[in-house]
Amino acid sequence: MATTTTGGASARLTRDERRVLAGTLAGTTIEWYDFFIYAQAAGLVLAPLFLAPLSESSPGAATIVSLATIGISFLFRPLGAILAGRFGDRLGRKRMLVLTLLMMGSATFLIGVLPTYGQIGAAAPLLLVLLRVLQGFSAGGEWGGAALMSVEHAPVHRRGLFGAYPQVGVPLGLILATGVLWVLTTVTTPEQFDAWGWRVPFLLSVALIAVGYVIRRSVEESPVFQDMLQRKRASAAPLRDLFRRNTRNVLLSALIFVANNAAGYLVIVFFITYATGTLGMDRPPVLLATVFASLGWLTFTLYGGALSDRIGRVRTFQIGYALIFVWLIPMFLLIETANIWLFGGSIFVLTIGLGLSYGPMSAMYAEMFPTAVRYSGVSIGYALGAILGGAFAPTIAELLIRSTGTSVAVGGYVMALALISVVAVTVAGETRGNDLHVTGGD
Repeated sequence: MATTTTGGASARLTRDERRVLAGTLAGTTIEWYDFFIYAQAAGLVLAPLFLAPLSESSPGAATIVSLATIGISFLFRPLGAILAGRFGDRLGRKRMLVLTLLMMGSATFLIGVLPTYGQIGAAAPLLLVLLRVLQGFSAGGEWGGAALMSVEHAPVHRRGLFGAYPQVGVPLGLILATGVLWVLTTVTTPEQFDAWGWRVPFLLSVALIAVGYVIRRSVEESPVFQDMLQRKRASAAPLRDLFRRNTRNVLLSALIFVANNAAGYLVIVFFITYATGTLGMDRPPVLLATVFASLGWLTFTLYGGALSDRIGRVRTFQIGYALIFVWLIPMFLLIETANIWLFGGSIFVLTIGLGLSYGPMSAMYAEMFPTAVRYSGVSIGYALGAILGGAFAPTIAELLIRSTGTSVAVGGYVMALALISVVAVTVAGETRGNDLHVTGGD
């Protein structure tokens, strides 16, 4: 177990603990910045650049197809989760975290230099989708390793808080991605942004990846994994062993995540696209409002992790999903006013429930699986939940609005997912305090 003092000094972190938390936080922030910058660009600018013929004949259909490319990458996240889980359970968490960071950064940079449809024709969208698939593959292996590095280094009574640090990488990555887009849309004209400004956030990934690589290389391997190696209990076939005994927990972990991921991708992508497109709101203030809301997501994710150490993982999830459920319809009614203050405030309130249902996830998932298959279990469960939840949530939301004429239908869709996730986390049962080290049953 990670070294830490007890009693009154328990709130102080050791040097190794600070290094681990910094490594997981920095890495996931950079990874999700890369992942989200594509998602936001897909809603704002990629359709006319890479789907020019469709965009000229049917702009609405081009937007739907562009948003669908976000979801395509999710289909490859389970493959990334399977491979990263296999080698992460055999070779260690640290090696996989460094590899996924480099893969994500390379794909993001290449998108930034990719020729458009007007330059190379149909090859442009094909290459774009290929690079997006590589991003999805990397994201599939990233989260599980970061979650386990933080939770497996944590003292038992602080796993929720430690596990919230890689979770914070999502709102931080969103703040970084949205902030960069806000700066660029503010300092460039719409013509300049469409011509070259959209490429800048992708190219900046090179510098961020270099920083993340240095930080992650300095982090020590998980003590739980080291203990497993000393006991020579590493699984030769973690995927087979995972589904032989833990299929139920894989499915439950996926369903626990679906509502959070769907609601999260409304914040990440859909609200920006809907506000600037359908409602005709100005792009810079909408982006700034999203940054403001992301600060709430960050704050309540950390609080949610810490709260789960006190009242339990299940109760914290239930509170978070209840808040999301009751707020969805009022939120969409406020967004429909096209008032920037109501827009930003309504999304901020949504992030309270988002944070409470995201902060405890790393700790709970780690506590659901035995050591030898833990990387595989948490990664695959998370990846499957992302497919069922956020992968096509922006596309489904766009289709629902076009077919019903009201955004309230989107609220009903996410409310149904929230009910599914509440049932799943309740059935899974409380995991707080479960032993993470190798046991006789591992």
